[in-house]
Amino acid sequence: MHIAVTQRSVALGLAIAAAFAAPVAHAATSTLTGWALMPAATFSDGPTSGQFAGNNPYGSNPLPLVGMQPVQGFSGVIAGAGNSFRVITDNGFGSQGNSADTLLRAYAVLPDFRTSTGGSGTVSAANWNTGAASAAFNAASRITLSDPNNKLSIKIQADYTHYYNNAANPMVDASIRSGRLLTGADLDVESVRQDKNGNLWFGDEFGPYLIKADANGVVQRREIALPGVFAPQNEAVLNGSVSANLGGSGGFEGMAINASGDKLYTLLEKTVAGDPAKSLRINEFDIDAEAYTGTSFMYQLEADGTAIGDMTAIDDHRFLVIERNGGTATSGTPFKKIFIADTTGVANGGFATKTELVDLMNIADPDDLNGDGLTTFSFPYVTIEDVLILDANTLLVINDNNFPYGGGRGLYSDDTEFLKISLANPVPEPETYALLLAGLGLIGFAARRRG
Repeated sequence: MHIAVTQRSVALGLAIAAAFAAPVAHAATSTLTGWALMPAATFSDGPTSGQFAGNNPYGSNPLPLVGMQPVQGFSGVIAGAGNSFRVITDNGFGSQGNSADTLLRAYAVLPDFRTSTGGSGTVSAANWNTGAASAAFNAASRITLSDPNNKLSIKIQADYTHYYNNAANPMVDASIRSGRLLTGADLDVESVRQDKNGNLWFGDEFGPYLIKADANGVVQRREIALPGVFAPQNEAVLNGSVSANLGGSGGFEGMAINASGDKLYTLLEKTVAGDPAKSLRINEFDIDAEAYTGTSFMYQLEADGTAIGDMTAIDDHRFLVIERNGGTATSGTPFKKIFIADTTGVANGGFATKTELVDLMNIADPDDLNGDGLTTFSFPYVTIEDVLILDANTLLVINDNNFPYGGGRGLYSDDTEFLKISLANPVPEPETYALLLAGLGLIGFAARRRG
């Protein structure tokens, strides 16, 4: 492969290097360039769900959902076919104890972003394979995680006659039992990545475990635990072998994959007992070996941050991390930001350096794309769990609406909003960064030859 080193490419390289040369106290204001909304009341066919969850205090979207599954609670996003995106739902209604009838699914969605030049601002279902718009969320727009070959060692709802193995509860839906479909009582998947072989890897919070599935969501092997880390729902904790050293809902909230598709980087949501206060572990995982490499780093939460929402890779050493607290527009003081976490030159076990990239509570909206009458956009939802680099200048950000609950913008069930954010300081895409390094290497080689 030959790379032409031009004055323009050198200038691009210098601009990118300058953007990451030093941390800044506050990010320059980024701009909302696209906005779309999926209403809270968006459903798909499936078993009756919400039989064990409480209704929200605002009276909207009462449960259970007879013969339906909510298409909500997006906790991970990857690119889909065409202009579509693939999003995963998390465990359902918020806990292992109320989500046994909620399927773990990934849906293809197609936002029609409202922009300065038009767009409806709506989100439709998409065909999983082609990305074409679809009139409804159905079998053609999704995959469902399943374990038909009994690869997992953990007990799942499909193993029982009645939900939670309790004869006082309704019987487990026949489709769950026959297909050995996975539910929110089995795993709490909060992150997803597709590797170089096309397999899907899901980060779970209950173990925390890594789950390997094929492109159709069929589990391929036994769950993989993180050595030395045990959440309360970990099988070793439940059988009394060890004590939990990680809080509930503290597992793999974030997970990135490198450009080569052969390394995963898992990021815990909570601090392991004995680690420095408000520090979170990042662990490297080798996809070919299907094992952790022993390389790890630490991520330090800000004073106002209480958890992370997602992590995605810029390159092999730099990652975007959503950091937040529990504040919303109706409760507390929201803290919602995206940082660059950089492990370049950091010793094994050391802390990644951080640079603020986007303040999600202060985004310029000169065209008032969400129609609230303001030219500054804020994103005050409790959990914002999806970030994807669309190009060096643009991010996709989506909230997890915790259906049917709410309070993010008002006292009602939260909707799901899709944002396109134009960055004040661009990030290099992994491919761009690799080409940049190759180009700079050729420049150095040419300079040595001239010398």
